[in-house]
Amino acid sequence: MNSINKLIVNFVKILPKPIVYIFAKKYIAGETIEDAVRVVKALNEKGILATMDVLGESIKTKKEAEEAKNECLLVLDTIAGNKLNANLSVKPTQLGLALDKDFCYEQISEILEKAKSYNNFVRIDMEDSPFTTLTIDLVLQLKQKFNNVGIVVQAYLRRTIQDVTEMNKSGMNYRLCKGIYVEPVEIAYKERQEVRDNYLNILELMLDNGNYTGIATHDEYLIQGAYKLIEEKKYSKDKYEFQMLYGVRENYRDKINKDGYKIRIYVPYGKQWYAYSIRRLKENPQVAWYIFKSIFSLS
Repeated sequence: MNSINKLIVNFVKILPKPIVYIFAKKYIAGETIEDAVRVVKALNEKGILATMDVLGESIKTKKEAEEAKNECLLVLDTIAGNKLNANLSVKPTQLGLALDKDFCYEQISEILEKAKSYNNFVRIDMEDSPFTTLTIDLVLQLKQKFNNVGIVVQAYLRRTIQDVTEMNKSGMNYRLCKGIYVEPVEIAYKERQEVRDNYLNILELMLDNGNYTGIATHDEYLIQGAYKLIEEKKYSKDKYEFQMLYGVRENYRDKINKDGYKIRIYVPYGKQWYAYSIRRLKENPQVAWYIFKSIFSLS
């Protein structure tokens, strides 16, 4: 079945973008900030929080990185102006980390200053393994000056539990996810249960240490594992929240919300939606299968 799913995803990748967009828009708010505002308002009306993200990773120049920074500043202004219950997520390579570490630090510092003026928060996303140490070092440096910054860590990396042990000393604010990038077995767990077990071990380490944690998963096993851990250890509700991606497993999203837990949805938008959407289709081939069937349906 995996090989069939892979073939279907590869088929979807050769389709014209307008066709892919019809189905991929399940995972993105749209191309404009107005689209994102509309989605976040609808979530907020249900008592659900959001984090907004400007799509785009593969910048090649400082000018492109500065344009991305300006869009991030606009997001913060827009959140405040519309009184949205939302914060901001940013990718360090989009803001120049691969070009110049100091330049990236200054870019994100400007974003954090703006967020601080609105009493808002910025999450620094984690990308693939060449940027793991660089991102951790960057966030720890930023944390010396700003208290409104946090990081994403990935449970499938073997190093993560040690990274968290060290970052706990700084009172880090985390988003804990499984991880989506393809990494070699030497640095990443490959078996599904290995990743799950490591996820729950890391989560317990974070919460035991009193660190605020975004429990970011769509895996029912992990959601139930987190529920059990929270119940057994009586963690304060102001020390964690659940997090999910826009358009993914909305039934679980609504159940978590109904169960009385804080939940935040990652809401991406922007013209560079294609690469992000293809990643989501690779993770969720059922949607690619739906596209395939829809195109060839006789009805």
